[in-house]
Amino acid sequence: MNEVVISTSAVNSYGFRVLTEGIDTSQYERNPILLWMHNRPMRGTKDEVLPLGRVENLRKEGDKLIGSLVFDSADDFAKQIESKWQNGIIKMVSAGLEVISTDESPELMLPGQTGTTITKSKLKEVSVVDIGANDEALALYHKGEMLLLNDGNHKNIDFLTIKNSQTQMKKIAIQLGLAEGATESEILAQVVGIQNENKTLKDAAEKARKEAIVNLVTTAQEAGKFGADKKDHFVKLGMEAGFETLKTTLECMHTPSKPSDFINPNSGDKKWETLSDVPTEELANLKENNPQEYARLYQKEYGIAL
Repeated sequence: MNEVVISTSAVNSYGFRVLTEGIDTSQYERNPILLWMHNRPMRGTKDEVLPLGRVENLRKEGDKLIGSLVFDSADDFAKQIESKWQNGIIKMVSAGLEVISTDESPELMLPGQTGTTITKSKLKEVSVVDIGANDEALALYHKGEMLLLNDGNHKNIDFLTIKNSQTQMKKIAIQLGLAEGATESEILAQVVGIQNENKTLKDAAEKARKEAIVNLVTTAQEAGKFGADKKDHFVKLGMEAGFETLKTTLECMHTPSKPSDFINPNSGDKKWETLSDVPTEELANLKENNPQEYARLYQKEYGIAL
């Protein structure tokens, strides 16, 4: 069985694509002709290539249009093409499609697509071809005439080419929250308004960032981590390196110890009752840095005032 994929919705080598779901095959199935290279015998001369056969079991499976080729065994040329097909020398077919409608909507565009999307078409014929447009060969018919797409001629076919400026303006208008048909001046005014709004927001965010950095530096300075002469230095560091980097840097800096830090540091608000409650290693610090407390505990311990 010579089953073959006739078309898919993939982007072809010409930059546009044809939606499989939009291909109408009803008329073609009444006369499922199989041609050679899209050539129709219209001159009535002996050198013309007659149809090679027909296509059977034409169907859509997912995104693919599939059919089985049946070659005319009574035609010498058709038998030659069938032989080359069976031997894998020729193994591509092409859909001859009449274009019904196209759509340039961005949501239909695929990566690598530069042309329009043919959303509705009518299958007119299927041809065996030597070289296809890509994995799917293609011939298009428009207003009853076959369009030659080779050598880049498709770029001059208006309905296949996306009208970039108009399409871009529509997309920009929609993105800006305007109507699709907004004028250029309306779009420009909206852009200027957004730019001004963005500048206001950006300035406010920058002001808030600097205030947070200054507050962080001020707190560290008041904690004694550095002198007032270093304040501008750390503010500049925060503005350049960022709030989190500055915060980490300041957290790594130690706050100088005060004499009171050495008095009963582990007891919190609890006070020693007698001198014997004071750990031996802290007695010297207590006597030197808090003589009044030392005297009170001494009197409690021995009943004698110092």
